[in-house]
Amino acid sequence: MFCLVRTSTSGKPQQGITFLLLDMDTPGISVKPIITLAGEHEVNQVFFDGVRVPKSGRVGEENQGWTVAKYLLEFERGGGSAPGLQVGLERTRRIAAAAHEDDPAHRRRLAETEIAFAASIDPWLRGAAFVAVQPDDSVSVEEAWVQTTALGRGFSLKAGRFFSGIGYLNLRHAHTWDFVDNPLAYQALLGGQYGDDGLQLTWVAPTDLLVELGAEIGRGRGFPGGGDTSRNGAGMRALSAHAGGDVGVSHSWRAGLSMLEAKANGQELVATDTAGATMAHDFSGNTRVWIADAVWKWAPNGNATRTSFTLQGEYLRSTRRGELVYDVGGVDSAGALRAVQSGWYLQGVYQFMPRWRLGLRTERLDSGTPDYGPDSSSLAASLGATGYRPHRNTLMVDFNPSEFSRVRLQFARDRAREGIADNQIFLQYQMSLGAHGAHGY
Repeated sequence: MFCLVRTSTSGKPQQGITFLLLDMDTPGISVKPIITLAGEHEVNQVFFDGVRVPKSGRVGEENQGWTVAKYLLEFERGGGSAPGLQVGLERTRRIAAAAHEDDPAHRRRLAETEIAFAASIDPWLRGAAFVAVQPDDSVSVEEAWVQTTALGRGFSLKAGRFFSGIGYLNLRHAHTWDFVDNPLAYQALLGGQYGDDGLQLTWVAPTDLLVELGAEIGRGRGFPGGGDTSRNGAGMRALSAHAGGDVGVSHSWRAGLSMLEAKANGQELVATDTAGATMAHDFSGNTRVWIADAVWKWAPNGNATRTSFTLQGEYLRSTRRGELVYDVGGVDSAGALRAVQSGWYLQGVYQFMPRWRLGLRTERLDSGTPDYGPDSSSLAASLGATGYRPHRNTLMVDFNPSEFSRVRLQFARDRAREGIADNQIFLQYQMSLGAHGAHGY
């Protein structure tokens, strides 16, 4: 077994901790089984009486055990020998979507069921799969990957289908979000949440300050890529750099800069013209998205049990260059396209008492002025490009009876569509069944 032992009282609380591996046959260690109410033996009590551990049992440097232990948090509450089953009820959709606003059943539906499997494969690899069941009973694989656990020197390699490590919110599953939905900038510039099939290499520097670098290549199957992905070569490339640390014993932070570049080949885009008619366009070209993200967290003396506060924000900027085929099947006119769009959000979440949180989020999009080449003015007019900047403000309060369930009430004043103020009310319930890993920072 392993132990985290206090070997120094100086410095920050997470310093002065040493990581030890213990042979269970060491003199002074005794184990007493704990029998559950179901009559099963799953866990034990371990007693130490004058136990001495040789230096060969130390992992890493003395007083630097937390640097080693923080990587094990991903396996917290999830046994390496028994895959965990997690079912989350999440992603509650709009209760009054335009196409279903008169349908009572649409207002009371199961938003999504997510089934997660995760386990250690051997001493060198671990794997995970996340399967989502949608309200229409369709099934999709959100993530399915294998990841190394023993490359050493801070390196880790992941292969398969995964959410990209760009930004802050992108790699987090919906049941960990602080609001029912993700920000407008993510929806407009990343298609909601960017995932791909490919390889991801990350490196964590051996320093007191958290420094993490990442690089990815993939097919480019999702927006802002997409279309025909049968081509040779990588359709997506991504780079990310994040740094973070502690400020005193009550504050911590993380900030980063990421870049995603995706190729599209015959990507279908659906738009509405000034007359309200729906038209289909095809885009082929490259899209580059830059993301700057920052998070600041406060908890008295590092203890978030009773009260805490998190301030989080991201800025996204997208540049698209390529060819647009306008009104496929109709006018069918091709021309150059260059479009620069951006968006941001800022949110604060305050835990004002145990299990209760209050959150506020404000966000805005800038659609920019797309350049369609020589016919830019006439084409922009026919597409109804007015330069309108969508925005939304959201207020939420949630109650967490335990770490496995959450009830959330959310109100949003949504002005994503020009001239329309959409007041949205969500009542969301989430639950998880079975063991699951700890959530990221």
